[in-house]
Amino acid sequence: MTNEHDFNKVNLLVEALPYIKALTGKTVVVKYGGHSMETPEVKKAVILDLILLKYVGMNPVVVHGGGPEINSYMEKLGIEPQYHKGLRITSKEVMEIVQMVLIGKVSQELTSMINHYGGKAISISGKDGNTIIARKKLVEGVDLGYVGEVDKVNPELIESVIAAGYIPVISPVGVGLDGESYNINADSVAGEVAAALKAEKLIFLTDVEGIYEDPQNPSSIFTALQAQRARRLIESGAISKGMIPKVEACIKALEFGVNRTHIIDGRQPHTMLLEIFTDAGIGTMVVN
Repeated sequence: MTNEHDFNKVNLLVEALPYIKALTGKTVVVKYGGHSMETPEVKKAVILDLILLKYVGMNPVVVHGGGPEINSYMEKLGIEPQYHKGLRITSKEVMEIVQMVLIGKVSQELTSMINHYGGKAISISGKDGNTIIARKKLVEGVDLGYVGEVDKVNPELIESVIAAGYIPVISPVGVGLDGESYNINADSVAGEVAAALKAEKLIFLTDVEGIYEDPQNPSSIFTALQAQRARRLIESGAISKGMIPKVEACIKALEFGVNRTHIIDGRQPHTMLLEIFTDAGIGTMVVN
């Protein structure tokens, strides 16, 4: 006998149908990082969500971070992480660790998990095929070392991987015109990649529920936020610290034709599916 729980599941499937139809063949860029990468059950849920998106006809693209893993390796080597205004000061030695962890460990683990659970993924460093051309990030009075910002994204390799039926997993390491490797903020890379691919959606899986008008008041969360107002909240300090590059990446992506950008809580399983496939959604949508 069919019970209420079964009807609820059917209703969710019916609710998802128009979203599946609208997004079939469209690109969805997902920035994946933070604590959702450290919790095994949530990490598995994110991987399964990505595979589901691919199977229903979308083209998910993953840009990942890895700050905690980099810190862990630095501590093992007796190197104390140093920051300036949230940016990791990256010496030549630290840059080698960054590449080893992001490209050699985090990216490979995510790719292996996607393949293990029935998807198909390929790891891409921003250095592969000159996908991410970087320039040294200049901050007045401080030499950050090999910290870069995106000068240009060449989407050809990413598009080739998508066309071949794979999920690209992108490490936020770029190459400069000087031939040097640069450590780039993964949020910024996600925004630039979404813009270059003319993605339909850009989704940030974060460690908070969304954007708050007052960070001290959880009930002040925005379900939708216009880019112009988001800029004012950055200027006022209501949006601060690690949320700034996420919101700036949303604004940049919108300016270059990305249709929707979302900042959602990645600490709970399957929040990505709730955002994409349900009428209510979850987190904060940043729009023009």
